[in-house]
Amino acid sequence: MTEARLSADGRTLTVSVPMTFTKRGGRKLVISPDGAPSWAPLRRRVDNATIKALARAFRWRKLMETGAYGTVEEIAAAEKINASYVSRVLRLTLLAPDIVEAILDGRQPPEMTLAALMQPFPVAWGEQLVQYASNMKPSTGGLPHQTD
Repeated sequence: MTEARLSADGRTLTVSVPMTFTKRGGRKLVISPDGAPSWAPLRRRVDNATIKALARAFRWRKLMETGAYGTVEEIAAAEKINASYVSRVLRLTLLAPDIVEAILDGRQPPEMTLAALMQPFPVAWGEQLVQYASNMKPSTGGLPHQTD
């Protein structure tokens, strides 16, 4: 993966390391090539936008369950936002508990962004874990367990 070249005079060593830079919330994130071990220790990456969306989703679901609002359109009108956005955010309540916990702990994979979660995903928790859990950092209690 890496290349090293020695200059003709033998005094300069040039090392090329393939990498990609991705912007995440105004910060730059270095992503190592597929299959290459990461030299940096894994650290938690709390995604505040995704956490805020999860909190909204569960709050809106509770408001609907308690009868405070009867429809998505009523929530959208009260919040002064688009009903389709409310529907997409409410879908986050269907995520497997292990995935929600990983997001709250900052253990989600870098590609698990709010934009990615707003796209359709499997409803079955087992399928979600197959799709997402292989890239999640393990919790202190071990790897995520499957629940259906």
